[in-house]
Amino acid sequence: MSSFDRRSFLRLTAAPLLLAGCGFEPAFGPNGAARTLLGQVLVDEPTTSDGFVLTRQLEHRLGRAANPRYGLSVAITTEKEGVALTADNRTTRIDILGQATWALRALDSKEVLLSGKVDNFTGYSTTGATVSELAAERDARRRLMIILADQITLALTAQASELPA
Repeated sequence: MSSFDRRSFLRLTAAPLLLAGCGFEPAFGPNGAARTLLGQVLVDEPTTSDGFVLTRQLEHRLGRAANPRYGLSVAITTEKEGVALTADNRTTRIDILGQATWALRALDSKEVLLSGKVDNFTGYSTTGATVSELAAERDARRRLMIILADQITLALTAQASELPA
C-alpha cells in the first residue's frame, strides 16, 4: 500500500507559486516596508532588569542602531497574581501579568510616529524550594519580557508602512 497522495503533492508544489502570484513580500525583504526599521531604532536605556531583557530582545530583532533615525520608549508594568490554591489556601502557581506601552519617535523632530500597548502573561510554580521558586520567577519574568518585545516588534513591523519615507 502506497502512502503517496497526489493531491497533497500538488498542494505542496503549488503553494510557492500561489504566494509568488499574490504579491506577498517579506516585511524585512529588500523592498519591505519594515526594512527601514532595521538598525535604525535606538531603544531608550533600560532602568530595570525587566527593561534590560526587553531592550536586549528588541535589539536582537531590530538590530542595534548605529545611525538611528528613530527612538523607542517603552514603559513596563508587571503584576503578580496567584492562580492555583491548595485546600489549605497555599498558592502553588503564580502568573506574572505584563504590559508594555511604547512610542516610536523621530529623533530629529521628537514627533511620536507610532505608539501602542501590548500585554501578555507567563506563570511559574511555587511548589519547590525557595531557591527554585526565585529561579522560576526570574525565568518567567525573562520569558514575559521576550514575549512583550516580540509583540512590540510585530506591531512596529505591521505599522512600518505608515512611517515617513
